[in-house]
Amino acid sequence: MDKRSLGQFGEEQAARYLRRRFYTILERNYRCRFGEIDLIAKRAGVLAFVEVKLRRDDRHGEAREFVTARKQQRVMAAAQLWLSQHETQLQPRFDVIEVYAPQGEEGPVQIHHIANAFP
Repeated sequence: MDKRSLGQFGEEQAARYLRRRFYTILERNYRCRFGEIDLIAKRAGVLAFVEVKLRRDDRHGEAREFVTARKQQRVMAAAQLWLSQHETQLQPRFDVIEVYAPQGEEGPVQIHHIANAFP
C-alpha cells in the first residue's frame, strides 16, 4: 500500500471515530495556499480542525510528535482562511487524532484523540 492510500485509510478511520462520537464532518482534505486540514468537524459548539497522523506503532515516537511547529502554523493559517470564508459561531480548536495500524488496513486500529492539541 502506498503512502497516499495509507493516509486516506487513516483519515477514514479518524472520520468514523468522530462520527461515532456525534461529530458532523464538514470537510475532508481542505486545501488552500497555506496548507491542508485533514478534517473539519463540529459538535456541541466546537469547530475542530483535525490533523490525522497514522503510524504502525510508536517505536519512533508518538504520532502526535510528528505534528511539528511548522505544521501547526500551516494548519492554523489554513483554518483562519476557512473561517474567513465560512461564518460560524462555533468555538474553533485544533485537535490531533493518532491512528495506530500495526497491520495496515488488514488489522485492528487504535485511535487516540487529543483535543486542544495546540493553541
